[in-house]
Amino acid sequence: MNYTQTLEFLFSSLPAFETKGATAYKPGLERITAFCRHIGNPQRNFFTIHVAGTNGKGSVSHIIASVLQQAGYRTGLFTSPHLQDFRERIRVDGEMIPKQKVVNFVDKHHDKMLELELSFFEMTAALAFDYFAQSDVEVAVIETGLGGRLDATNIIVPVVSVITNISLEHTALLGDTLPKIAAEKAGIIKKSIPIIIGEGDVRYNGVIEQVAAANKSKIIYAENEFSCSNCGCAEGRQHFCMHRTRDNRDFEVELDLTGSYQCRNIVTAAATVDFLHEETPLTISRRAFLEGTRDTAALTSFMGRWQKLGEQPLVVCDTGHNPQGIAYVAEQLKSTPHKRLYCVVGFVRDKDLAHILPLLPHDAHYIFTQAQTQRALPAADLTAKAAIYGLTGETVADVPAAVARAKELADDDDMIFIGGSTYVVAEAL
Repeated sequence: MNYTQTLEFLFSSLPAFETKGATAYKPGLERITAFCRHIGNPQRNFFTIHVAGTNGKGSVSHIIASVLQQAGYRTGLFTSPHLQDFRERIRVDGEMIPKQKVVNFVDKHHDKMLELELSFFEMTAALAFDYFAQSDVEVAVIETGLGGRLDATNIIVPVVSVITNISLEHTALLGDTLPKIAAEKAGIIKKSIPIIIGEGDVRYNGVIEQVAAANKSKIIYAENEFSCSNCGCAEGRQHFCMHRTRDNRDFEVELDLTGSYQCRNIVTAAATVDFLHEETPLTISRRAFLEGTRDTAALTSFMGRWQKLGEQPLVVCDTGHNPQGIAYVAEQLKSTPHKRLYCVVGFVRDKDLAHILPLLPHDAHYIFTQAQTQRALPAADLTAKAAIYGLTGETVADVPAAVARAKELADDDDMIFIGGSTYVVAEAL
């Protein structure tokens, strides 16, 4: 098979959550365990950092990977979903896995994948582990796909586990309360492996602490280790004033990821990096941390998080798509200077719009759209649902055309926001 045929096989033959939604979710570690055993357990060949959470896990993973690269380590990064190219999910030192490596892996293990009935995500995780081992990766940052306890990535034994935060998401699969979802996320905690909590909350701290205690795992609350305030933004980078508790030290950090919510993510990443330097064989200098944060997007090709796509009018996209993520976006929209706001938004069918739509600004002009995926909520249906919550505008059932319509309407001092779904952002980039 060539690369195009290989992708067609993966997306058509193996269940993919991105295309099929909940029906593609195959919980359990039996299949991925058997398959990784078949290929020689490559995930055991390098140090790993395991990152779970509702929001921020992509940003935190990319920041940590960037810092590790600047510290001189050959660094693997496994994330999901991708925006434009499947290979975005698997990177070594910021470079995507070569197409031929994907083809060779699938050709070699095609029959075993079908025999074990692997899901798309299980295959992708195994491909990442195998490629990292082949590439002599020294340390890899592994982001969970969905949940934690039964996620395919949970066969790794990391040097540290990270949970960024917890809010309601995928309730049909992970549970309909924060404690239930917390129990799933806490499933990444391993025996005697420390766990870092990015954003603690009295509603779920107890659940995580109980799992950590049962595993004799040290629990570290990032907010107790570092504090952070936004000191401004210049030349496309945010400037944060940070304070480290353990030595009462203050320092300034630059980050080339915008969005005020990154203040939370930089605290989580800083606590993780500090732990790695202090408690593991990895050595990470202050210089590596400062340069890694400063150039995170540049070094890891991170896209879609409050990413500026144009000026006059200001055009920004963000992949936030659950209530907490949308709340962050709404907060950022409110604090960004503009005259008139145009929002190009689309969602997938299984989103709890009753808890999302009320969070969006009521004074914006909306262009409701839908991405080219079978999971997309039809634009006309979204328009009707949004009207219930006082969000009005027009319907353009094609993302590029919707973006073009927004640009047609907007003046130079207006703002265009594009989001609601990873798929919408992907088609706008």
